[in-house]
Amino acid sequence: MSLITEPLLDRKAAAKYLQVSPGTLSVWDCTKRYNLRPIKVGRSVRYRKCDLDRFLEERTEP
Repeated sequence: MSLITEPLLDRKAAAKYLQVSPGTLSVWDCTKRYNLRPIKVGRSVRYRKCDLDRFLEERTEP
């Protein structure tokens, strides 16, 4: 799927997808602990699902 047409997830949906709390995701973004490549849309933060999938693949064992 192209990055342009891929839907963006809000912080709550992205946190649910990663099985962490929205607060944890917020801290990770603020401290730049992980590069989830958040996208600012006005005052909101959005995430591409492909970036979240990449994050999970890098941290899971086969």
